[in-house]
Amino acid sequence: MQSKKHSMIEACLNVTSGFIVSLLLWIYVVVPIWNIKVTMLDNLYVTLIFTVASIIRSYTWRRYFNRRTIQWIDQRTK
Repeated sequence: MQSKKHSMIEACLNVTSGFIVSLLLWIYVVVPIWNIKVTMLDNLYVTLIFTVASIIRSYTWRRYFNRRTIQWIDQRTK
């Protein structure tokens, strides 16, 4: 079972790598294909908003499943 600290570290590492991949895909795939004109600062702001949402989502799901695992183990050991 993971501690809350480890859950947050895992969520942040997962989302940070996703942030980098998303930004690179946006710059080198989406923008050239659809010829979208935005500044690099706008790219960073939009990606940052989704990154924060993703960290919260990942952490919440991780904690939910950790709690469920503890409940499941407790039921099996009774």
